Amino acid sequence: MDVGFSLRSEAVGAMRTAMVSAENLQLTLKTELSQEEQALTHTKRSPKETHKAGNEDLKEMLESNKESLKLEAMKRVVGLIAKGKNASELFPAVVKNVASKNIELKKLVYVYLVRYAEEQQDLALLSISTFQRALKDPNQFIRGSALRVLSSIRVSIIVPIMLLAIKEAAADLSPYVRKTSAHAIQKLYSLDPEQKEQLIEVIEKLLKDKSTLVAGSVVMSFEEVCPDRIDLIHKNYRKLCNLLVDVEEWGQVVIISMLTRYARTQFTSPWKEGAMFDENDKAFYDSESEEKKDQTEDKPYIMDPDHRLLLRNTKPLLQSRNTAVVMSVAQLYWHLAPKHEVNIVTKSLVRLLRSYREVQYIVLQNIATMSIQRKGMFEPFMKSFYVRSTDPTHIKTLKLEILTNLANEANISTILREFQTYVKSQDKEFAAATIQAIGRCATNISEVTDTCLNGLVLLLSNRDETVVAESVVVIKKLLQTQPTQHSEIIKHMAKIFDNITVSMARASILWLMGEYCERVPKIAPDVLRKMAKTFTAEEDIVKLQTVNLAAKLYLTNSKQTKLLTQYILNLGKYDQSYDIRDRTRFIRQLIVPNGKSGALNKYARRILLAPKPAPVLQSSFKDRDRFQLGTLSHSLNIKATGYQELSDWPAVAPDQSVRTVEVIEPVQEWAPVVGKSKKSKSDNKFYSDDEEEKAEEGSESSEGSGSSSSSSSSEESGSESEEESSEESEKTSSDSGKSSSGSEKSSSESEPEQKQKKKTKKAPQKKIKPTAAFSDSDENGNGPVAQASSSSAESSSGSETDSEDDSDSDSPTTQQQKKRDGKSKPKVEVKSKMEVSLLDLDDFSPAPTNAPKSLVVSLSLLSDLEGLSLSNIPSAMQVTTPSFGPVKTYELLHHMTGKGLTAKYHFPRQPCLYEPSMVAVQVILTNSSDHSLEEIHIGDRSPASLNIHCFNAIERLEPEASVTVSMGIDFSDSTQAANFQLCTKEDQFSVSIQPAVGELLMPSTMSEQDFSKDQGKLLGMNETSATVTMATANTSSQAISKQVLSVANVGEVSSSHNSFHRFAGRTVSSGALVLVSLELKESSTALLTINTEKSVMASMLLRDLKQALAQA
Repeated sequence: MDVGFSLRSEAVGAMRTAMVSAENLQLTLKTELSQEEQALTHTKRSPKETHKAGNEDLKEMLESNKESLKLEAMKRVVGLIAKGKNASELFPAVVKNVASKNIELKKLVYVYLVRYAEEQQDLALLSISTFQRALKDPNQFIRGSALRVLSSIRVSIIVPIMLLAIKEAAADLSPYVRKTSAHAIQKLYSLDPEQKEQLIEVIEKLLKDKSTLVAGSVVMSFEEVCPDRIDLIHKNYRKLCNLLVDVEEWGQVVIISMLTRYARTQFTSPWKEGAMFDENDKAFYDSESEEKKDQTEDKPYIMDPDHRLLLRNTKPLLQSRNTAVVMSVAQLYWHLAPKHEVNIVTKSLVRLLRSYREVQYIVLQNIATMSIQRKGMFEPFMKSFYVRSTDPTHIKTLKLEILTNLANEANISTILREFQTYVKSQDKEFAAATIQAIGRCATNISEVTDTCLNGLVLLLSNRDETVVAESVVVIKKLLQTQPTQHSEIIKHMAKIFDNITVSMARASILWLMGEYCERVPKIAPDVLRKMAKTFTAEEDIVKLQTVNLAAKLYLTNSKQTKLLTQYILNLGKYDQSYDIRDRTRFIRQLIVPNGKSGALNKYARRILLAPKPAPVLQSSFKDRDRFQLGTLSHSLNIKATGYQELSDWPAVAPDQSVRTVEVIEPVQEWAPVVGKSKKSKSDNKFYSDDEEEKAEEGSESSEGSGSSSSSSSSEESGSESEEESSEESEKTSSDSGKSSSGSEKSSSESEPEQKQKKKTKKAPQKKIKPTAAFSDSDENGNGPVAQASSSSAESSSGSETDSEDDSDSDSPTTQQQKKRDGKSKPKVEVKSKMEVSLLDLDDFSPAPTNAPKSLVVSLSLLSDLEGLSLSNIPSAMQVTTPSFGPVKTYELLHHMTGKGLTAKYHFPRQPCLYEPSMVAVQVILTNSSDHSLEEIHIGDRSPASLNIHCFNAIERLEPEASVTVSMGIDFSDSTQAANFQLCTKEDQFSVSIQPAVGELLMPSTMSEQDFSKDQGKLLGMNETSATVTMATANTSSQAISKQVLSVANVGEVSSSHNSFHRFAGRTVSSGALVLVSLELKESSTALLTINTEKSVMASMLLRDLKQALAQA
């Protein structure tokens, strides 16, 4: 230390000398000492002393009389807390400022107190009176912060004060304060669980709150305090579903988790075998034959409207930027949705794989569990799970797991090529996991077992110890599954045995030799002879297997191996390892008979050569589906504290009326009550005709989905095209409360709810005025909304919370006009623009696209036609018949390949009768042979998840005869070919239908104004354009329409300018809007623009249109 100080003093002396010399030379030097110089001249302070000195400065600033100094000091203190530093010593100085009149200072003081109130309870208790006064402060943030501090003081003596404060805050006018009270409920419950009953009362009150700010917090309190009280959720279920989109992100996660558990207790399972979802198809065929009704004893599954409401309102959240929200919606669909609807979460989950590693890890774990049960979900996105060199090992292992789960006969060659690359990885743990994955593929897919085995045998010569050992272990497991077929591999392993140096690999080969020594009787003794030479130099694990091999050969081939066995047992008897000496003694007594061990010797063969069960190679995620996806328990594969198991579906659904809320309509001064009561009386009188009730009871079974919510299961069961296309209108109606007037009508009805439902069923069967019923459109341009007035009674219950807020949003003139309409046209009432509610858009089928022209429609014909809906597209986008329909025929099967069977196909460009998301295909089958063909049908399809509606089997097709059959194929908006087998009684022919991109569309009609409006929403990445040099013959309007319609099945939009040509359509599968516009320029050029969310389809369609317009 003395040397160090002398060096420092010398350095300082030299610096002073330099400064004196500089003054003499009239030079200017810096007179202030730098930090380094100060460190040399002064001994360093300890960190604690420096921290104390800093805190003293802050204390002085906090105790000063100037507000600005106090505010600056508090900012620094909060900064210290944010950095994780301890600022608890300042608590007394900070508490003194809790009564400050400066709002900014008071907020910062409360932030500090929330952090340290629990540690400094005694000092915090002194300020309780200040907090209580602050609870009455006019500033909502001060009230909320005071409640947060009060609830952070963990002293049981102030529980009554906290409870009173929470009750008052729960009734506060500010949603922020009510939200804070919901958070305080959890803190009070953890401090004093005996207050549970009183807290439940507060939770019940807050659950009725209509603010999106409060919803997430109160549901979190519900989950913490009383998660089993689902009766509190009944009345608030629909409101929570409707508010879900607008709740903050972490609140959405909590609400979705709670609603998942709720739905599993209130709705029946949509996974029942033979469940029928497409009610439209059923109604169509039932109208042809009444006998079929009698034969069908099992009632088809009809999804509860509230179940559908939950699925529909959570679907938009798959686009959320918060990964936790997307994961929550994915697990909700996995546990609640019908199996054919779960696939919509796939793209969103794959999108999350571009996020951080931590997110990838959780998402991949959930995908691994999903991919075991439903390979088809993620098979199209297999490339997303290819391993990248930058991935950490745990991510690589999970991707490997998923690839192995997705492996099937069609893609195994691609996956094995990937695995070949992975085996060469420098990450040895990952390379070993890859070898295990190859083994699983070999056991699961028998076609590649031999290929995998040969590849693993080649890996035995690898230099890496881990790879060789893992290869031998996997080969050993594979040979145990079918040992009789692979004696050659055992011989090969014996040949390369001398070159293998890894002890684990050598031991595994010796075990194989001993286990299957009877199948290689000549080789096994020779291997034992080699091991006898090197026994003393081997590792312990190899010596143990050598002793086992000697014992097994002694029992099966004692003539050749008796002396060798005795020699090895003698070597083992004097080995340095205790284990080997003990094993040698045991084996000697077991196999060599003598007087003492005669009894045990009888069972030597049964002990050593007992058949071993083959190991089961299966995924480590196979048993994780017992936990709810997205939970900590699922990630750890153990039941974590606080985990709540999902209950099984109830066999019979509980009463759904518990979720119906009676809307009490406020008395409005401008609307006379007498007029309303008169109207309701007249309506009741009109609908209570006994004769009509009796006459229409028989036709209720064939009513369309527009007549009642119970018969609308075709839409409730998830026709995705409709839900996507009407997504905007759903949001608009839920945000602005379009169902207000519908709620008024329903609440003004004096009859019980059951009678209203009967009226709802009857209303559409009255004598209808088509002009009124089919001409009105809702505000979003969603075309004719033909709903009866009493159907608003049911629809209002789904969106009653919105309608309560906005029930008086209509002007008096509007209300009076509605009354006059109701009186003048009692037979049918069409919903006005303000009456479109959230449930109306999806839970009821749109009107048939072909509106009746006659004014009189018979009841029987109407009831038959109501169920016939060829498409679930919202009525604003009505499907039209294309003005130009070129028939391009493609060859499906040549007569040479098909042994006389010829098949050609074309796209008729008509809506598919079987399912709205399918493309209609007509196939012409011709028998070109000289003998009849029998049982022509469709066999296996590839991929297995491909959705095809097959034609009925053709029992017999005579020579030179032809027959035309119709099919439906769901191409999922992709031009990927649909591969399937066309079979006869004797042969099978692999064929494929490759759709042109234009055939994946269906035409839609819209006005020029709507076209421009929708085009404005699809800009940026959703717009694709190019300049086209057009042929001279294609410059006229008629020629342009002809060429465009020859390429794409779209509808022409009328245009006010001759230089603009517009066409509109929607994709058949998802219902995504596709807008094509052509603007003519000078010198035979034109700007071709395509607007759609499907960017891949847009580029392909652009290419085809350019080619068609350019050719003469």
